[in-house]
Amino acid sequence: QVQLVQSGGGLVQPGGSLRLSCAASGFTFSRSAMSWYRQAPGKERELVASISWQFGITNYADSVKGRFTISRDNAKNTVTLQMNSLKPEDTAVYYCKAEQGGYWGQGTQVTVSS
Repeated sequence: QVQLVQSGGGLVQPGGSLRLSCAASGFTFSRSAMSWYRQAPGKERELVASISWQFGITNYADSVKGRFTISRDNAKNTVTLQMNSLKPEDTAVYYCKAEQGGYWGQGTQVTVSS
């Protein structure tokens, strides 16, 4: 049974930091590209960051470049999104996704507000 269990998130003031984690099981994590998406109220789900399975090549949405960092630990089957210098427009529900198989995490709320 495939599971992607997310943790982290919550409420933070503008300029603050949060760390999201996603623990995977039930598939070959080390062979799957992993991504983080987000969906704000009234907007479509958008890709935030991705990391390849083989060389750990990363890609970021322009809106988060230089502020967010995606990383993975194939030994622990986890993918992490470190979010720094958060802005109110980063407020959304964040989802991790295993690109091989199209599996989604349960989503976690990130709210950036003073």
